[in-house]
Amino acid sequence: AVTERLARAFAAAGAELYLVGGMVRDLLLERPVPNDLDFATSVPPRRTREIVSALPHAGLYDVGERFGTIGVVLTEGDETFAVEITTYRSEHYEPDSRHPAVAFGARIEDDLARRDVTVNAIAIDVQTGAIVDPFYGQADLAMGLLRAVGDPDARFAEDPLRLLRVARFVAQLGFAVEAETRAAMGRQAERLRTISQERIYAELTKLLCGEYAAHGLDVLLETGLLTVAMPELIPLEGAAHGHPGIHREKDLWDHTKRVVMRAPARPVLRWAALLHDAAKPLTRTVDERGEVHFFGHERVGADLAGRLLKRLKADKQTQQAVRRLVELQLRPAGYDAATWTDSAVRRLALEAGDVLEDLLDLAAADVTSGRAHKQRAAAVRVQGLRDHIARLEAERALAELQSPLDGNELMAMFNRPPGRWIAEIKNHLRELVIDGELAPDDKERAAEIARELVAGGV
Repeated sequence: AVTERLARAFAAAGAELYLVGGMVRDLLLERPVPNDLDFATSVPPRRTREIVSALPHAGLYDVGERFGTIGVVLTEGDETFAVEITTYRSEHYEPDSRHPAVAFGARIEDDLARRDVTVNAIAIDVQTGAIVDPFYGQADLAMGLLRAVGDPDARFAEDPLRLLRVARFVAQLGFAVEAETRAAMGRQAERLRTISQERIYAELTKLLCGEYAAHGLDVLLETGLLTVAMPELIPLEGAAHGHPGIHREKDLWDHTKRVVMRAPARPVLRWAALLHDAAKPLTRTVDERGEVHFFGHERVGADLAGRLLKRLKADKQTQQAVRRLVELQLRPAGYDAATWTDSAVRRLALEAGDVLEDLLDLAAADVTSGRAHKQRAAAVRVQGLRDHIARLEAERALAELQSPLDGNELMAMFNRPPGRWIAEIKNHLRELVIDGELAPDDKERAAEIARELVAGGV
């Protein structure tokens, strides 16, 4: 309905209007689409502003009018849509510059030519429903391919962040990267060093939370982007190769990818899954029996994770949460219902704090053994710890549902010695708390009720 309103308004003004960008791709793939809509139009920004300003309940916001974009918030029923409408434009990059010279164009085809990959270079005419697809993006959608628009080296040289965007699309869509595009990613990987760490972190976070994150991580590794973005992880790949006589060791890169995929797609948890074993190559030792050990890898890994995320300029809350998860990762694995006391479980919950749920999910995801009995035993252990924590929380909640007044307070109020009367009043007050008729900390109201009970003969 929002699209129809915009279509009518721009048609009345004699202007073209096309839906563009990732939303078109997702519509054609029948994937869920967000309420953030991107459009391209034939009229200049000033005229766009005039058209959308006349719409009912339209709230304009600043996006970058000098670059041709007008932002507007529109409501439809209970839904709110953030809409960005950009005048057709073409871009020219000077050598070694990431700041394009922008010129407003006259054709939608010119606008699509500046897009990164063909599946994002499709437009839909909102007035007629016609699809404009000059780079055969629909064919690549059908084949599940990510192909650069035009010359891939030129596209990545223009904006090296596109290198990570392609890997992120792999993680989100499960598509393969077309051969020439993939080769260009390898050739251009070093250009990623010119991108700000904040933008790299944002793309990596989206990649990690993708449905096919493992494939996206492999693209980073195979194109050399991982070496530029997160060199700390390079030792994980093939860490177990060359030691055929050591049976307990496993390919840490493969294991890491599986843990990432098994972990729920919450950013902090996915980052912890990615980094939880990053320090194993640094702490690897082999004893006299040929057994491999990684003593203290969780502590070394916590420091490594903290430094990596700080370099990427992740927010401090994420840095601290991931550090704590990596450092505590082995604690749930040691849980034994027969030997762990309530105090030990409470201590773990206190140390984990607000990352406790993530820690339990990380522990569950960190069991990637191909042996079914090991997976079952690990699942039982983690679930047992969850149940133990839930029981303690329930007991604590029940303990809080007590009379606002204790026996000493009641004896002082009425100047009476201990007796059955105290239990009767406290039980009555506790029932009111359980029923929600009395707040656990409302001593004043509790005192009034207690006086009424004593006056009644208690």
